[in-house]
Amino acid sequence: MSLKISISGAAGRMGLRLIACASEDESLELVDAIDRADHPDIGSDAGMLAGSGISGVNVGAEYCGQSEAVIDFSTPTGATLAIEYCVANKCPLVMATTGLEEAEIAALKSAAESIPVVWAPSMSLAVNLMMKVTEFVGKALKDLDSGVDVEILERHHRFKVDSPSGTALKFGQIVGDAMGLTNQQHGREGVVGQRTRNEIGYHAVRAGDDPGQHTILFGMLGEKIELHVAASNRDCYALGALAAAKFAAKQKPGLYNMFDVLGLSDG
Repeated sequence: MSLKISISGAAGRMGLRLIACASEDESLELVDAIDRADHPDIGSDAGMLAGSGISGVNVGAEYCGQSEAVIDFSTPTGATLAIEYCVANKCPLVMATTGLEEAEIAALKSAAESIPVVWAPSMSLAVNLMMKVTEFVGKALKDLDSGVDVEILERHHRFKVDSPSGTALKFGQIVGDAMGLTNQQHGREGVVGQRTRNEIGYHAVRAGDDPGQHTILFGMLGEKIELHVAASNRDCYALGALAAAKFAAKQKPGLYNMFDVLGLSDG
């Protein structure tokens, strides 16, 4: 029996990849392709837009009410609408939209009290594995007498609106928790003085159609460690989100992440 899914942000770059990947998975059935009401592709067949053939589901602005899981890859506004729909209909939610503000985050956490919510800055398997590696390295180096300088570099396509990426910030949180670093430095310009010991540096590059790269640099005296993870296309995010939807559909209400989906949680 197929899991009925709705995709919010369906006409966007990620939404279209989600539709295409879902069409190849016999355990999934697309029932909603949601986007903003003034989007030029409203009314178009979602499968045709995604290049996967006629789906029989048109892009629309309202949910049909049949979904068993919603995947949101849209905007903060779209995320709010998805949260409200899922809470009202007791529907599991996968939240993959980044750049959420405090109000949306609060609503998401509140929603997890009544429905299963999978929330992660990245849906990529490789990224989440690298987060575990980053935590291990950070803990191993935290007490090094000579000190360790941590810099996080991320690259994304020119269309990305938030900076640094949510994934970069998550890497920073992991490093900060592991090493006790609390100061965040976003870029450098001019005569800023020597680098402080208690800082994590962030650097964002926006160019072309890069689907996403992250490098975590641990700089020491005489040596360095660079952890690098890169996507070659958007399918890694789409496949991860679909796996998260299957996971969420089987869970009790609560707030989950991709470590839970992949069986990497410490607990």
